[in-house]
Amino acid sequence: MQYLNTFDLPSLGDESEFVVTNTKFDMTCYTVNNAYPFHIFPQKGLSHIEFSPITIFCGSNGCGKSTLLNVMAEKLKLTRTALFNATPFFADYLGMCRAELSYTDSIPRESRIITSDDVFDFLLDVRHINQGIEGDRQALFEEWKTYRKGEGFQLSSLQDYDELKKRNLARRTTRSAYAHRHLPDELYGMSNGESAYAYFTDKIRDNALYLLDEPENSLSVQLQIKLAQYLEESVRFYGCQLVISTHSPILLSLKGARIYDLDASPVCIKKWTELDNVRTWHDFFESHRDEF
Repeated sequence: MQYLNTFDLPSLGDESEFVVTNTKFDMTCYTVNNAYPFHIFPQKGLSHIEFSPITIFCGSNGCGKSTLLNVMAEKLKLTRTALFNATPFFADYLGMCRAELSYTDSIPRESRIITSDDVFDFLLDVRHINQGIEGDRQALFEEWKTYRKGEGFQLSSLQDYDELKKRNLARRTTRSAYAHRHLPDELYGMSNGESAYAYFTDKIRDNALYLLDEPENSLSVQLQIKLAQYLEESVRFYGCQLVISTHSPILLSLKGARIYDLDASPVCIKKWTELDNVRTWHDFFESHRDEF
């Protein structure tokens, strides 16, 4: 499925006219050179983007691929969790952008942008919750020890029934089994990478547009392969459209992806095997071929 057809950014002429006619520059410390996100994409010859079910922006650090996703997300009013830095000129810039939708009059409500900060904040939340559970576990270990050493318990009323059950459970189970019966499961009993992968599979639903900013962060190669398969299936079978910024050769190899090389001048579409980033990995492994 495809919800976004094209996206137009201000041209060099558009930006120049804005600077000449806008008095806001006289009232701030900003110039066109530091009024983010102005003065980024015209120098790359990038003003018109055409999308496929999977579209990828690739380039080195500082090339503007994350900025591009943020501009698109704000223009399309997509759901986001983490905030991002912007100047007083960001709204002006958005007013100069144009998006053409396809097949529908609006972007599905479930559509969202997922950034590295979203995933990082989620991992911190998981850690804090699990640390709280660990504190409860230690208290239950002490309770188990007390009940194992304790004398017989006399049931005198129905209110004592739960206490009796806990004492009997402590006598017939191990310490870990006792704690497990009285604790909620940890939010994710997994590594950071596994939790990050679970975050994507939870947030990416059917029939929506998703902007993913470097989703490979925190993921091992094996999990990147697993995520790539999940993303391909989300597009092929579940009506999703994806726009991704990435360095990962695994994600760059997604089948049918339209890839924009933001390191090229002007920006152009390339096969994933033609990208400098991928060629560098290829040459590295070739130089160590005899060691495999």
